[in-house]
Amino acid sequence: MFKSSTRRQFLQAAAAGGAFAGWGDLGFLGRLPAVAAAEAKLDSKMVQFQPEIEPLVRLIEDTPRDKLLEQVAARIHAGASYAEVLAALLLAGIRNVQPRPSVGFKFHAVLVVNSAHLASLASPAEHRWLPIFWALDYFKEAQAQDVREGDWTMSAPDESALPTADKAKQAFEEAMDQWDVAKADAAATALARTGDRHALFNLFSRYGSRDFRSIGHKAIYVSNAWRTLEAIGWQHAEPVLRSLAYAMLQHEDGNPASQDLPADRPGRENAKRILKFPENWKQGQLDERATTDLLATLRSGSQEDACNQVVELLQHSVAPQSIWDALFLGAGELLVRQPGIVSLHAVTSTNALHFAYTASTDEQNRKLLLLQNTAFLPMFRGAMEGRGKLADFKLTDLEPGELDASGAMAVERILSDVSSNPMDAARETLTYMAERTDPAPLADAARLLVFLKGNDAHDYKFSSAVLEDYRQLSPAWRNRYLAASMFHLNGAGERDNELVQRTRAALGA
Repeated sequence: MFKSSTRRQFLQAAAAGGAFAGWGDLGFLGRLPAVAAAEAKLDSKMVQFQPEIEPLVRLIEDTPRDKLLEQVAARIHAGASYAEVLAALLLAGIRNVQPRPSVGFKFHAVLVVNSAHLASLASPAEHRWLPIFWALDYFKEAQAQDVREGDWTMSAPDESALPTADKAKQAFEEAMDQWDVAKADAAATALARTGDRHALFNLFSRYGSRDFRSIGHKAIYVSNAWRTLEAIGWQHAEPVLRSLAYAMLQHEDGNPASQDLPADRPGRENAKRILKFPENWKQGQLDERATTDLLATLRSGSQEDACNQVVELLQHSVAPQSIWDALFLGAGELLVRQPGIVSLHAVTSTNALHFAYTASTDEQNRKLLLLQNTAFLPMFRGAMEGRGKLADFKLTDLEPGELDASGAMAVERILSDVSSNPMDAARETLTYMAERTDPAPLADAARLLVFLKGNDAHDYKFSSAVLEDYRQLSPAWRNRYLAASMFHLNGAGERDNELVQRTRAALGA
């Protein structure tokens, strides 16, 4: 996340008025105990699954939406910690919201928990409750939708069907390969009780990235769930892994195990391509030309073309970082070519797959994740073409724009233009960042606008992804990626959401 010695002062000034008069006053959050940075980082060893977590989950489940913020605020005043509230929020979503018919839609109540947590981590201590309060309110909306659709609730596992610890991994792989929900649930339960979390991540991230269904939500769920478990503690893993297994087996078109479907084809082909990786594939050199060449293929070529090119680049000693640079830029470029839900998920799924790539401890899995992300971007582009024409735009050709302001006023100008002309905002971002190495003032103001303007889980998911991924690109490409994000970040001209006012009322401010 972005760091800056002036970040806290900047956000305080923005929230209180200052250069951003009218952007919202969050001073009422002082009525809640501030969340210290150490508490927000949440050493998982600190959080044990105590008996009191179930009543907090039930409180979130059973309290009407218009009373929930007040009830949770009261629990916080009575001593409930940030970690306990975050854990209860995740578990309430896992138990009450079905990740079907697609791993998205109402299930964003679960998917957004990690994004809200990342937003909290990056915020000043006095603001860290607001993203969590937003996610609590959003859960109630998703819960109500789930009730309307049949009121699904996760059932207790069938203890008699659980494989023994020594056979759980094999049973899980066989069930996932056959797309067998009942057997996968039993195996996931056994793995959660006996497995090493690093080995489990390798296993689940492999299956979460194997097919292109639900526009990337399977991979997003794996990474976000893992990151949240790292925050709240692995004592909560069993229901999460069961939910993950169920979500990863989502499909609509007959059993994929017995068919050759387009959504599965890249994974099967890439399982063969990884055999062509050179032994020293991680030891190559940065190559900006390789990045632009791969970006050109992502722009117009097929997934087969792009994946074959990645193998060739690695064989010619190009560093994986240069490939990831192209993948991040390719996702950002799609966002400009056709702003909307599909291109947004090209960005958030790339964030998730890159996290999985860096967190995986299995080299074969890392190879596959790199190739799967490569394959997915042309497939995202194809899905976008089915929705309408894509703009003829190359992120590498974007030129800096005129910005007749500096400091805080420049940030205000950029984020105001996001609402009216995102291309101007993108160009101004290049100008603003030309003499900077730290985008914290712009990033922090953008995050503040998510708090004030955001009305959708995607606002949190997208902003947390792009503001994190800025640092994942090579310095030569970072500013262009940040510029592309202006096509979906919240702008200053948008209408304020109701959450700030509702939270203020809940706190008696």
